Amino acid sequence: MDFHFKQVDSVESNQIAYILTCRTTRLRPARCTSHLDQIVMMQSADALREKHPVLSSRQIEGLIAAGQHILIIHQKVIRVDSWIPYHPGGHKPIQHLVGKDATDEFTVFHSEETQRLIDRYQIGRIEGRWRNFVPPIQGGQFRPYEDSLSDSKQTSTPGSQGPDTDNRLDPVLQAATDLNSPETMTFLDSETKKEISLTLTHYPPLDETTQSDIIKKYHLLHEQIQSEGLYNCNYLAYAKEFARCSLIFTTMLFFLHIEWYITSALFLGFFWSQLVFAAHDAGHMAITHNFTIDSLIGMTIAAPIGGLSLGWWKRTHNVHHTVTNLPEHDPDNQHLPFFAVNHRFLGNLFSSYHERLMPYTNAARFLVAYQAYLYYPVLMFGRFNLYIQSWIFLLQGQGPRKGLAWWHRWYEIAGNILFWTWFGYGIVYSSIPTAWNRFVFVMVSHMVTMPLHVQFTLSHFAMSTMDLGPGESFAQRMLRTTMDVDCPELLDFIHGGLQFQAIHHLFPRVPRHNLRRTQKLVLRFCQDVGIPYALYGFVGGNRKVVGSLAEVSRQAAILAKCQRTVAERGDLLYGH
Repeated sequence: MDFHFKQVDSVESNQIAYILTCRTTRLRPARCTSHLDQIVMMQSADALREKHPVLSSRQIEGLIAAGQHILIIHQKVIRVDSWIPYHPGGHKPIQHLVGKDATDEFTVFHSEETQRLIDRYQIGRIEGRWRNFVPPIQGGQFRPYEDSLSDSKQTSTPGSQGPDTDNRLDPVLQAATDLNSPETMTFLDSETKKEISLTLTHYPPLDETTQSDIIKKYHLLHEQIQSEGLYNCNYLAYAKEFARCSLIFTTMLFFLHIEWYITSALFLGFFWSQLVFAAHDAGHMAITHNFTIDSLIGMTIAAPIGGLSLGWWKRTHNVHHTVTNLPEHDPDNQHLPFFAVNHRFLGNLFSSYHERLMPYTNAARFLVAYQAYLYYPVLMFGRFNLYIQSWIFLLQGQGPRKGLAWWHRWYEIAGNILFWTWFGYGIVYSSIPTAWNRFVFVMVSHMVTMPLHVQFTLSHFAMSTMDLGPGESFAQRMLRTTMDVDCPELLDFIHGGLQFQAIHHLFPRVPRHNLRRTQKLVLRFCQDVGIPYALYGFVGGNRKVVGSLAEVSRQAAILAKCQRTVAERGDLLYGH
């Protein structure tokens, strides 16, 4: 049946006209409602187009040049300046996505409920493929927008939008500072270029067609993971973990009671290690997928039971997931003076996370020379460093002060006080008789967590640390910078999901107990798009990490020799 409508100016007018037509033609209500919904949707879409105009890359560049935080999500231009103070994940991850298509990062990190809220920050839309800018925090240069200037071909046509080239200085030169001598920069630049060239030979090319194909197939993979129910949490598995941890803690108390202090300390360290896995899951909202509930679970495990701060961990970890393994930006890679995981640390590198220079001091020169030998001994003291970092974070109030997470700081401070009450006073001071036994108990219980710190570093220390530019897809970057550990399913409880870090980086909110099933899907994806999937046994992975650290030590020795040679030539030249 044909329907004829006069031109109307609003959705309401269309509704009235359509209802009258339905009555006069005696259409069935279901048919009427269906057609009415179509009209409302068409009118709503038109209204949205008028409300959110198409913005060109030059216009968006101008907004960023004016200091605004602009992201592209699902073809929508999102301005998040007003949201940043309330963002539970901190401001740094957002800053690293300014000027970029952040669809993948936003989708895998946030619940569907949160994703629906993003529309309130939309100021426009784009058409066609978006070409990423380098964010300001990473050295991106942005030009102010002038209305009188033409946008030429970048005015939101079906073609690609964005800068024609990397909108920053040569990434190799970006790390240079006045404190680096010319010979130092020449050596570091040469090593960087060699590593980039080597990396490019092992991974798919960075052209738009190839990377767009990877993105498209990554989206299909994500849809398959959702359709197979892999986001559904296995609560029975967590019940078993709770029972296991309770048994371990009870065993610790038993040996403490009969004065087997070293044995008791071993069980306490194992108890802490096992609990960390659940705290990690909660920090990613991978248990209930509810921010408040998972945060409460994670903070309760971390603070009153473990003496740590989940808020501090999330502040660093969210940045780590956004800029994985980039020396200048990833805090999980910045361990001077103890470790230099990349030759770039052999110069004076500026950390965008800590907002300060990381100088390559004399102490660093000495320690880096032996870092392959010091790797395991240093990690024995890793838990003590976590205490320090947690208290700095809490006392300085570095976490969110507004929004849903405003109360987290106070909960964690109270929790840490409770921890030092039951552990420091109740166990160490009151239950162990001598100073020496107390010292041994503390050291053993903390050093036994060393394998956990090995697991933390194993996934990334030996992987690529090169910045291949803003055109690399999220999926390729995560797989290029992350290693998985092959282990039998029987030992999954020992690794706690950390053996699937590459899978986890692709889909951070997938519950840990579903990662092994997810791995099979990711393997097929990697074969389809031609991205190598790094998978090593635990021993092989450790060998690769130690070998990588030794290689940086070798590079440090070569650099030191070059510097001495140049200095000696200078002395001869000037007669000193």
